[in-house]
Amino acid sequence: MTIPRWILPIIIISQFCCTSLWFASNAIINDLVFNFNLESQALGNLTSAIQFGFITGTLVFALLTIADRFSPSKVFFVSALIAALFNISILLDTNTLFSLIVLRFFTGFFLAGIYPIGMKIASDYYNKGLGKSLSFLVGALVLGTAFPHLLKGFTNLISWKYVIIITSLLASFGGLLLFIFVPDGPFRTPSQKLDFSALFKVFNKRSFRQAAFGYFGHMWELYAFWAFVPVMISSYQKLHHIPNLNIPLVSFLIIATGSVSCVIAGYTSIRFGTKKTATIALSLSALCCIISPLLFTINSTTLFISFLFIWGFVVIADSPLFSTLVAQNAIAELKGTALTIVNCIGFAITIVSIQLLSLLSTNMPSIYNYTILSIGPILGLIVLLKRKKA
Repeated sequence: MTIPRWILPIIIISQFCCTSLWFASNAIINDLVFNFNLESQALGNLTSAIQFGFITGTLVFALLTIADRFSPSKVFFVSALIAALFNISILLDTNTLFSLIVLRFFTGFFLAGIYPIGMKIASDYYNKGLGKSLSFLVGALVLGTAFPHLLKGFTNLISWKYVIIITSLLASFGGLLLFIFVPDGPFRTPSQKLDFSALFKVFNKRSFRQAAFGYFGHMWELYAFWAFVPVMISSYQKLHHIPNLNIPLVSFLIIATGSVSCVIAGYTSIRFGTKKTATIALSLSALCCIISPLLFTINSTTLFISFLFIWGFVVIADSPLFSTLVAQNAIAELKGTALTIVNCIGFAITIVSIQLLSLLSTNMPSIYNYTILSIGPILGLIVLLKRKKA
């Protein structure tokens, strides 16, 4: 069957537009702290709120097997519009820390109808070459996540509110674009009934469990790294008395470099194998965590920023590969639910690592904080490399 050429680009563009909502509050955290009289720990709280919302959303979507029982394109569209509505509500002058946390929670809740559903839609179209397709899709997620930092980097002379307005409009556009141009895929195997046991059925296969646990280890590191990239740069700047840097712009570039690594990893996996490529990427990101204190002590801004670029490159490269392994080893009629529940657990793990980093930042020298991010990749590697008993 010939798939129209525009399908994958449309999914990629839509995914980028909608996931720009993810770190919208992170990019303008200083403005939110100033305008709503928030405490300095608001970054960790707001980031955890959207992660917790995403977890809750994915759990609900998985329990109700929404991705497998309903049209994924329609679910994506409705979720995008509602998430955009909650995002733009940040502009209300009456907001407090509590209301902002609630708004970020529900934005995250409906992102559960965007990110895993986008992967489900791609898997319904690209039965072969799924790894390459998902590499572009996760690359779009990376750019979408980084995009608010870019907006903030170029909007220092105008109101921070434009970051919220632009990301909300982009999400609405992305949802509409996919709804109009991407109908349900030819390889979709819809589930006809509600099946609460699906949450447990998906983990019956050993190969599926390995892929899932590799993904969980990767997630322990990923979002904590992304959330604290601006903090790392700011800490280094203060430690070595470096002249002012455009931290939002540099943060965007560091996070966005992961979009390139996703695509490269997708093509590399065709030659060397999906599991092997993912294992190498996970090993390299673990190494970056471990050696990070050394780079903080070296008084060379070029070297430190280059290191963060390398870290940003390898930290996400394995993500589309683990998603590919999950999709390939899932039960066909529960593929959407499998992707959703694995995302749910993975993002639950991100809350723990983000909150732990927030806690350590007040009780431990900053140069040592990020070594704890190696725990996830190391445990993931142990599961991935464990051989089946005879």
